[in-house]
Amino acid sequence: MSRALWLALLWPACNAAPPPVDLLLFNGNVITLDGSTPTAEALAVDGDRIIAVGTDEEMESLQADLRIDLDGRTVVPGLSDNHYHSIGGGPGVDLSRARTLQEVIDRIAERAMNTPEGEVIVTNSDWHEGQLAESRLPYRDDLDEATTAHPVVVVRGGHEYILNTFALEKWGVTDATESPPGGSIGRYTHGRLNGELVDTAKRFVKLPESPPVDDPDRRLIEEFAALNRVGLTSIRYGAATGDLYRRLQKLRDRGELTLRVSALLRLPRETTADTLEPALEEWNIDPDDGDAWLSVAGIKLGVDGGFEGGLMREPYEEPYGRDQTFFGLQTMPTDSYIDLVRAIHRHGWRVGTHAVGDRAIDLVLDAYERADADESIADERWAIEHGFIPRDDHFDRIRKLGVHVTAQHHLYLAAPSLVNYWGTSRASRVTPLKDYLDAGIPTSLGTDSPVVPYPPLWVLYHFITRDTLSGGVMGADQRVSREDALRAMTLGGAALTFEETVKGSLSEGMLADFVVLEDDLMTCEPERIRDTEVLMTVVGGKIVFQAERDPSSP
Repeated sequence: MSRALWLALLWPACNAAPPPVDLLLFNGNVITLDGSTPTAEALAVDGDRIIAVGTDEEMESLQADLRIDLDGRTVVPGLSDNHYHSIGGGPGVDLSRARTLQEVIDRIAERAMNTPEGEVIVTNSDWHEGQLAESRLPYRDDLDEATTAHPVVVVRGGHEYILNTFALEKWGVTDATESPPGGSIGRYTHGRLNGELVDTAKRFVKLPESPPVDDPDRRLIEEFAALNRVGLTSIRYGAATGDLYRRLQKLRDRGELTLRVSALLRLPRETTADTLEPALEEWNIDPDDGDAWLSVAGIKLGVDGGFEGGLMREPYEEPYGRDQTFFGLQTMPTDSYIDLVRAIHRHGWRVGTHAVGDRAIDLVLDAYERADADESIADERWAIEHGFIPRDDHFDRIRKLGVHVTAQHHLYLAAPSLVNYWGTSRASRVTPLKDYLDAGIPTSLGTDSPVVPYPPLWVLYHFITRDTLSGGVMGADQRVSREDALRAMTLGGAALTFEETVKGSLSEGMLADFVVLEDDLMTCEPERIRDTEVLMTVVGGKIVFQAERDPSSP
């Protein structure tokens, strides 16, 4: 029995009624992730903290301003997303519901009918070819079917554009144009441009500026409310600007945040070790700035591409006209990257580096070890962002440095593409959560939204089952237990941001961040993990989302 509950039960001996707590949930299935009390029936909250966890019988004498009968439903610690960019959407052509190449073409053609000739048409990035029946990208000739009177730029994730003929001509990309360092210009098998511009090759394109948002603060509040509706109580931005961080500070100071935010800040692409200091001065943000609502996670760097450009030790399979000599893309020269990592460390900042392929992880560890030799990073919780393809020789190096891995469920959406790029064996190993956990490497879970959709329960489903949207089960040997997956998405995320002593489990004294679910994640059918309904989300003791049909009574 907790000390707070023991005192409350003794209170009547003082001949006075104990003051009521703010919130009491009872008659439930509370999954605490606290080893001393793994499950409970009731949870008491006062202010922004959990003050007691126990049985209904232990709690029955407690008075509460709000009492909620859970009617057997499940409570879990608040879910976190370790690498979030945005919810997606935006003004571009929406391809999120397209399921065939023809539907992609039709949606772009529809926009063209209502767009003046010569005006650029851009899609949003809320899609992936894995959702299409053909499981391939729309290329130049496909996009020409939609329109030849408009430049078309299809945005695919954060690393690739696909252009039609008009767009290639508009920005001067020809058959004679060479791929820039750290980038790739795609071609059909016979050598003709297919419209793909990957990583640094995207620089050829100057997209029109998006129209200004009428009320950016309100839009951000609405975005966070949508995240609350799917059970998120914490996010960590994978690449935030200084301007965004300052906007978040204002929302925090006004008490308008409904989830906890940590942010990796993104340097200008051209930053070097020599120009780092002016960039940091421009931010004017302390590397240890933060409180329980908003904090700095470090600085974001990147050394390779995404799905289509992860830097590998072994060559790619033959994808869409590339030959067997393609090993992926290194987006920053080795010496420049190492020097910048060491300079960031000297200025007191942590680093999180995007690394997809095994060769990219080699490079990250080389740089982190150089920084560690300058001054230990073992307790600083530096990170490898994504870490798709680790090799056995990486694990000891990662563990010795105290580096965290931020894993996401890219394979769930992108399985067919990754098979095309890397072959079945490598693709099946993408993001081997079990191997990371078995090696004692601190690992957390997230989405990389909008590259992959943001619902966190999809993440849990994928890592528990290794099922994918259109490729079946891949890498069944990397399945993890339901509890391990939930821990990675709660306590794992908290540990990444130095918060495991205040959030991530449901224990006395912890922040009152939790989610009420329709189903028990520990026992339900696997598909229900993905599809179960979020009934309530609580952050800091405040209900930030409640489904209309959820029963509660004061």
